[in-house]
Amino acid sequence: MTDTNIYLDNNATTALAPECVEPVLACLRDSYGNPSSKHAVGERAKAQVMQARASVARLLNAAPAEIVFTASGTEANHLAIAGALAARPGKLHVVVSAVEHPSTLDLLAHLEATGLRVTRLPVDRDGMLDLAALEQAITPDTALVSLMWANNETGVLFPIAEAAQIARSRGVLFHTDAVQAAGKIPLDLAQVPVDLLTLAGHKFHAPKGLGALFVRKGLKLQPMLFGHQERGRRGGTENVPAIVGMGVACELAARELDAKAVAMAALRDRLETGVRLRIPCARINGGTALRAGNTSSVRFGELPAEAILDKLDKTGICASSGAACTAGGSAPSHVLTAMGLSEAEALATVRFSLSRYTTEAEIDHVIDALAAILKRMTAEAA
Repeated sequence: MTDTNIYLDNNATTALAPECVEPVLACLRDSYGNPSSKHAVGERAKAQVMQARASVARLLNAAPAEIVFTASGTEANHLAIAGALAARPGKLHVVVSAVEHPSTLDLLAHLEATGLRVTRLPVDRDGMLDLAALEQAITPDTALVSLMWANNETGVLFPIAEAAQIARSRGVLFHTDAVQAAGKIPLDLAQVPVDLLTLAGHKFHAPKGLGALFVRKGLKLQPMLFGHQERGRRGGTENVPAIVGMGVACELAARELDAKAVAMAALRDRLETGVRLRIPCARINGGTALRAGNTSSVRFGELPAEAILDKLDKTGICASSGAACTAGGSAPSHVLTAMGLSEAEALATVRFSLSRYTTEAEIDHVIDALAAILKRMTAEAA
């Protein structure tokens, strides 16, 4: 990155890791076989898929047979939810948080029209979940609890180990959307009793177009796409180049994960400290909660984030808004409003999401640029 091309939107997607490029290109060039074919070219592709599956499993401290490749994190979430409901016939209740990713909330809203009951747990001002509320929400009719590990907008971490244990003690399946956690915090599924876990490769420097679902050994899932691939759990010819890239990205993520997480958190703290010192109206959403070290959600009074982002973009800095784009314009983020922010506060929020490639020089440049932009905007609004 240069000072005029600073990318701080890594929760949306990440750059492909340089170490992934050649293996992906080599696969596109040479390993074009179908992994289901029994000839040498197909067997070569199958071996690469098996190797990558093992790398994904090692990142999670899971078994390779527990990893199902999908086309995206969204598909993995849908497979987990629909599969869990099919595995618990007659149970028509799901518990989630109010701040889950739209791929979860939109599916559940659709299923409510067919008779499913959904409990959406509230969060507090810092985006934290009350485990007592989770315990109270589970009923004999509950098929599944689905909670994200790290929030995509604020980085707030839910107590997944404790929540999963609560669900297990009540005989309820537990799924976690760990899309924003992979590569940022340790994920040890030998210690955390989740039944299902979602990953998306492009969130940790793998190619786009690939997700993965961890399915705990012994859990039978009904597929959404039928076919013999992925042990009958997800039909369709495997995306071998993306799978190879995801395997390499998992190996990179696993190396010195704790040290990398500490380094990213230090850069995020440097950003937040600098912004608060230079910009009096700045506030950190979820700032006192335990968060993924790469994510900072900052609101700037009631100054429109859309205008701030446009000005940042013109200086070569990429970030994103806490608001989701809708057909009618900008709507306040459901995450931020669930945390108690007003519509104006939510629409004044900018999300900065770092990666392991972010540097101190980039952070310092962003602080300077933001301070100059907010100074002008505040003067114009006066």
